Amino acid sequence: MKTTLEQWMLLQAVIEHGSFSRAAEMYNRSQSSLSYQLTLMQERLGVPLLTIVGRKAELTPEGQQLLAQVQPLLQGFRTLENRAEALKRGERARLDLVVDSIFPKSHLFDALRRFQQAFPMTQVHLTEVLRSESLSELKQRNADVYLITPTHDVATRGCLLMEISFAAVAHRNHPLLQLPAPLSRDDLARYPLIEIVDRSQQQMNNRQSTAAENWTFTTIEAAIEAVAHGVGYGWLPEEKIAPLLASGELVLLPLVQGERRSTLLYLLVNEELAGIDREISLLVSLLEGDLVIG
Repeated sequence: MKTTLEQWMLLQAVIEHGSFSRAAEMYNRSQSSLSYQLTLMQERLGVPLLTIVGRKAELTPEGQQLLAQVQPLLQGFRTLENRAEALKRGERARLDLVVDSIFPKSHLFDALRRFQQAFPMTQVHLTEVLRSESLSELKQRNADVYLITPTHDVATRGCLLMEISFAAVAHRNHPLLQLPAPLSRDDLARYPLIEIVDRSQQQMNNRQSTAAENWTFTTIEAAIEAVAHGVGYGWLPEEKIAPLLASGELVLLPLVQGERRSTLLYLLVNEELAGIDREISLLVSLLEGDLVIG
């Protein structure tokens, strides 16, 4: 090996601090020891890395190019050392979070951003699920925190977090909106229904349907696109389609009943997997915010 990671870190310190003496002080070395390492480094590489301009050490063109290439390695090594320090302090290395796809993304990402600021060395592994997949995920018990629709276990042990409203909508030019209001179930049954299901449900041949034709999608975004393009009608999360409703591209269907449906989301901490530590407590607090019902 011609050079060492430490030598590259010393070189970067000299450039950042502008002198050998300051860099040596930073690494608790003598100036002569630091100078020797950088001289040895340049001899082994066979190219000059530093030049002295006045009293300041600067990189040569070759030094600039090589130090730029080694930067990712230096940053990765610092991250590794910081992570080790965090583990030494008792911080967890990983936190697993399962979130229903209907949970508002803006609130989720804001909570994760603030959590990362507080615990930058803790990796959050996020799994997004559909409502129909919640029970399967809960049975596996692999996550630390769940934000999912209720099962009996969730409803009795978890915290009711929020209520998500689904609105029956169609594109403004959809034939349903040309019919006399209010619309009945028979009116709806004449046109394709857009549904959001998981992959296992999508492959089932015996699924019951009250519509003339069903179009099933495994993501909310795809279902919204389908309704927005006039493929069919459907009940979609009102928070996610608010801009389309405001612009008039999507229109609420004037139904006899059931124009809006709601789904409850619960927050559940998996106490069996690990105790409630500082990281989980903070994440739960950030996710709850001002959303808790009751």
